[in-house]
Order: sequence, then C-alpha cells, then structure tokens
Amino acid sequence: MSPNELDTPFPYSGPEALKAPLLAALRRVVDPEVALSIVDVGLVYGVTVTQERLQVLLTMTSAACPVTHIIVQDVEAELDPIVPPDLTIDVTLVWEPPWTPERMSARAKAFMGW
Repeated sequence: MSPNELDTPFPYSGPEALKAPLLAALRRVVDPEVALSIVDVGLVYGVTVTQERLQVLLTMTSAACPVTHIIVQDVEAELDPIVPPDLTIDVTLVWEPPWTPERMSARAKAFMGW
C-alpha cells in the first residue's frame, strides 16, 4: 500500500497501528444509492479512537436518506472484527457541516462523470 493510500481523507485521532485497518474497513462500506465507498463519497467526517471507544462521525448526503440504517450497520459490521474487543464502536450521525459534492474524492467525481 502506498503512503497516499494511508492518508485519511478525514480527521483521524488514535493509535497509528489502527489507522490503515480502519481506513480499509471504512472503504469496504458502500453507499448503495451510488455504489461507491462511503469514504469516496465523503460521508466520513472523522474517526477518534480512545481507550474506551472508537467513534466514527458519519453523515449522509441528505437527512432523508433511506439507507442510513444500512450504512450504519455496515460500518459497525466492518469495524467489529478489526477493533480490540474492549472498544465500544460508536457511529454518530452528524449534519454539520452539511454534506456537499465537494467532499467526494476525485475517484468518485470521475465515476459520477463530474
């Protein structure tokens, strides 16, 4: 994996050893409405790992997103096998700042034809 692939497109605070596995896990979660990773769509606003919990700040493209629960469940399912068993996984939905297409990766924009 190249160094650029390890750069997180969102704020990360936590053990360096967890950074790459967390990023890989989040890249495996797909927004079913656009068939792209939630990382590429720009839905992950940040990840913080403490001794007690792993918190993922997540947004949706719209507050009316019909697949929010699916995405949250998929995030939890992907993270569960890679985090230490004593950490609580906390996926927190946030709405500020609002999501905009500018948050999308170059790959996502190219896929969408933008």
